[in-house]
Amino acid sequence: MRYRYKIAFIMLAGIALGAVATKALHAQAKAPTYVVIAIDKITDADAYKPLPAKGRAAAETAGGRYLISTGNITRLDGRAPERFALIEFEDVAKAEAWYASAAQKEADAIRAKSTDSAAFIVEGIAR
Repeated sequence: MRYRYKIAFIMLAGIALGAVATKALHAQAKAPTYVVIAIDKITDADAYKPLPAKGRAAAETAGGRYLISTGNITRLDGRAPERFALIEFEDVAKAEAWYASAAQKEADAIRAKSTDSAAFIVEGIAR
């Protein structure tokens, strides 16, 4: 009789382990979300100066990770922006929460006052 209980316990443990592993694999396959910020032109260089530090701090506080932040852009065709940033978030909800945060609103006010720019959220491809 003890043998049957051991087999039953091992089977249940295997099922539980399989469920946990499947959940972890599904979590890894989740598509990341990106915020793209393209600054076409800096219209007020003095007002713009605090923006990179404030923007980075707001994103990192909200769980974002800067992948690109540069002014070194080589145009292939069309019009290239003067500066470009790409910020990765875990999902759209976190990106939207970052955008609605007080710290980001302060950074956006500086960006709106000192640049001609656009910012938008895009969903990536699951890895």
